[in-house]
Amino acid sequence: MDFSSKLLEQAVDEMSQLPGIGKRTALRLVLHLLKQPESQTEQLAAALKKLRTEIKLCSNCFNISDTELCEICSNPGRVSETVCVVEDIRDVMAIENTGQYRGHYHVLGGKISPMDGIGPSQLTIKPLIEKIKAGKVEEIIFALSSTLEGDTTNFYIFKQLEGTAVKTSTIARGISVGDELEYADEVTLGRSITNRVPFESSLKS
Repeated sequence: MDFSSKLLEQAVDEMSQLPGIGKRTALRLVLHLLKQPESQTEQLAAALKKLRTEIKLCSNCFNISDTELCEICSNPGRVSETVCVVEDIRDVMAIENTGQYRGHYHVLGGKISPMDGIGPSQLTIKPLIEKIKAGKVEEIIFALSSTLEGDTTNFYIFKQLEGTAVKTSTIARGISVGDELEYADEVTLGRSITNRVPFESSLKS
């Protein structure tokens, strides 16, 4: 792709680093920004810079937050004794959109995947186990996607909980095997949360 401007080429190169954005789409987006008022582009740049410098992780659940505790963990109307274990913030958003869950979350930040060099120490599993062993949690809901990596992560955490009194359950398999949680429709996902089953039962199926 030939560019008449080095500045344009640099902007397109940076934009094309985003997932799902090829060079042609990146060029279209950059040209669109050039047509907008300069103030709009400056607001976008400022918002992105502020996002990078001021965003926090909730000290309790590791969800993305503007404050020390996210809005969910600081909400007295939520059931703190029930914790839904998810991969990342997109899964939190997907479950929240169902309106069927009123507990807390724990965001792992990924799934165990030896092929990608991701082990338990790269995830927030240790703080989760510590919170459970401190007696602050009565039920853990495993809500990772039903992939090999998701099932491996669920089982690893389950084994770490042996000897504790915590109840473990998993979302019902209304979610197709191999599907990512964030792409499930709200009705299916909501039913999967409501109709969750004991985790031990999922090991037998």
